[in-house]
Amino acid sequence: MKSSTLISLALFGFFSAVRSDESCSPPADVCGFMRELAAMKESLKAINTGLLESERRHNTSEQQILNLYQKERSRVIFSAVTGGGGQAIGPFSTDTTVVYKEVFTNVGNAYNKDTGIFAPPVAGVYYFTFFYHAGGEHESKLFLYKNDQKMVMTHDHASQVDTADNGGNAVYLQLQRGDNVYVVLAAHTHIFGSSHHSTFSGRLVTMT
Repeated sequence: MKSSTLISLALFGFFSAVRSDESCSPPADVCGFMRELAAMKESLKAINTGLLESERRHNTSEQQILNLYQKERSRVIFSAVTGGGGQAIGPFSTDTTVVYKEVFTNVGNAYNKDTGIFAPPVAGVYYFTFFYHAGGEHESKLFLYKNDQKMVMTHDHASQVDTADNGGNAVYLQLQRGDNVYVVLAAHTHIFGSSHHSTFSGRLVTMT
């Protein structure tokens, strides 16, 4: 584009010095040559204008594609439930990552239903919730982790009076690509596994 513009400017300067054919004097072949040069000048001006317009349209299209890409990247939301057909999950002898196997929605494909781990595709602030149902005769304790760090938890002690427990928590987290967010069931505790009770959800609030 720059080279075409320089050529056009150079030719424009040259042609500006050429007199029009109305003031041309013999020989006739010189006048004809000058008319051809003038026509070439107009043609090059039109080409240069066309190139500038093509570049403008290209830049506009490139920006539109970038905007669509950014919009698509900003759409991250998931929600999943443990599944399990009504069977208890736990108790286990060690802390265990809860795998929410049945996915309601997973826009952006950031949640892995095989591992129970959410991996943010873009840096930003995310909002997470997790809820559980459990039998009251057993202790229930869940942690939400960011990488290896406990962020928030929900907990209920065993009770012979309260036959069922429900609990949950929510948090905003600032995440980077490469981070992992997941829910851990504490050792020697349990939750109820079904298609309706114990859930894990999250969404991107804003990119950073």
